[in-house]
Amino acid sequence: MVEQLDAVFHAMADPTRRAMVRSLATGERTVGELAAPHPISLAAASKHVKVLERAGLVRRTVLGRRHVCRLEAQPLAAASRHLRFYEQFWTERLDALEEFVTRPEETR
Repeated sequence: MVEQLDAVFHAMADPTRRAMVRSLATGERTVGELAAPHPISLAAASKHVKVLERAGLVRRTVLGRRHVCRLEAQPLAAASRHLRFYEQFWTERLDALEEFVTRPEETR
C-alpha cells in the first residue's frame, strides 16, 4: 500500500502528468491526444503514461497502432484518504493563523 501511495504521489508531482489525469477524467484518450496540448514528443508522452501506469492511475489498451488510455481512479481515492488524515492539522493551523492575523495589533 505504501509503495503504491508513493508511486501515486510521484506520478502526480509532475504538471504534465496531472494534466493528463485531468484529461482522462473526462474520458478515454490516445497517447497522441494526451500529448497534443503539451510541447512534448509522442515518446515523452508515452514515458509519462508509463509512470501513470506504474502508479495504477492509467490502464492502456493497444488497439492496432493506437494506444488508448483510461483513468483508474482507485489509487487517487487512496491518496485522498491519506491526505484527509492531515486535514485537521491544517485546519487548526490555518485557524490559528487567521486568529493571529485578525487580532488587534496591540494584543499580539
